[in-house]
Amino acid sequence: MPLDLKSRGTAISHHPTDALMMEYAAGTLPEGFALVVATHISMCDECRARLHAFEAVGGALLDSAPTCEMGEGALARVMAGLDARPARSPAPVAPQSRPQPRPPARPRGLLPEPLAGYVGGGIGSVRWKPLGLGVRTAVIPTGGSATARLLYIPAGESVPDHGHRGRELTLVLQGAFADAEGRFGPGDIECAGTEVEHTPVAEPGQDCICLAATDALLRFRALIPRLAQPLFRI
Repeated sequence: MPLDLKSRGTAISHHPTDALMMEYAAGTLPEGFALVVATHISMCDECRARLHAFEAVGGALLDSAPTCEMGEGALARVMAGLDARPARSPAPVAPQSRPQPRPPARPRGLLPEPLAGYVGGGIGSVRWKPLGLGVRTAVIPTGGSATARLLYIPAGESVPDHGHRGRELTLVLQGAFADAEGRFGPGDIECAGTEVEHTPVAEPGQDCICLAATDALLRFRALIPRLAQPLFRI
């Protein structure tokens, strides 16, 4: 699978919406969606600045929130409750509430952090499953209501025509694809909802690799993709 990273310098034209960035900044996105957004932010200077702005707004709102008076004896009751609890081994440290974007000082390969950490290495560590016509997929383990996966679409091939029962985020890592919504190259993210029905087609010249996340099964028109849905969780 040849990997040409020269396209990394291409300008990013499609970014997460303000609503999506606000959800990410607040830590309310399902992990699969948060992974897509964090990976995009790792590739996009503009969205790193937007994230800082949203986080600053959130901090200002917390600072301006009204305080609440504690009832008399509340602190004493809390301390007494802690003293009464039986001793036990320390709980393991919980993971961060959202994947964190980590912009590298220089490109280190096709998969930026935090995606490389989820995969466990570079693109060679991915265990692909064939979907037909050269298209391949690999599910990335995440928690919550959204499923994340890598998609490999050979140059000139397409993903079957489909609609959506929920939300789908697709981030291009290599190559490009086009559909009725426009052209999406490296770093671009497509946000598709229930109103979108499309047939993404990889551009000629370079195979297209994407990171995608969905929170519901897709609506395929053709019979064979519908039969494959339970197997591939698409």
